[in-house]
Amino acid sequence: MKRRGFQVNKKKVQRLIQKLQLQVNAFTKKSRKYNSYKGTVGKIARNLIHRRFNTTVPHQKITTDTTEFKYFEADKAGILCQKKRYLDPFMDMYNREILSYSRLIN
Repeated sequence: MKRRGFQVNKKKVQRLIQKLQLQVNAFTKKSRKYNSYKGTVGKIARNLIHRRFNTTVPHQKITTDTTEFKYFEADKAGILCQKKRYLDPFMDMYNREILSYSRLIN
């Protein structure tokens, strides 16, 4: 409408769309918030550290975390595809040294 020289409020346009029943129902705003909770899946490990991350004994407390990296890569046809890589470091809490890590490609 702006390109054709008309100055119209977006609420007016919305009222006209509803009156003419031109509104698309498939792309309306979701009525509920996304929730990724799947219930109790698997076994929950006991909390043995209780937020006491420091230790005086090497190899007593070893922690790990999985980090996901997303990136885009062009395939042979030149089309961009989203790829993922995962990094799993294992860290000794005695001196914060990375003992080992694994890289997973998806």
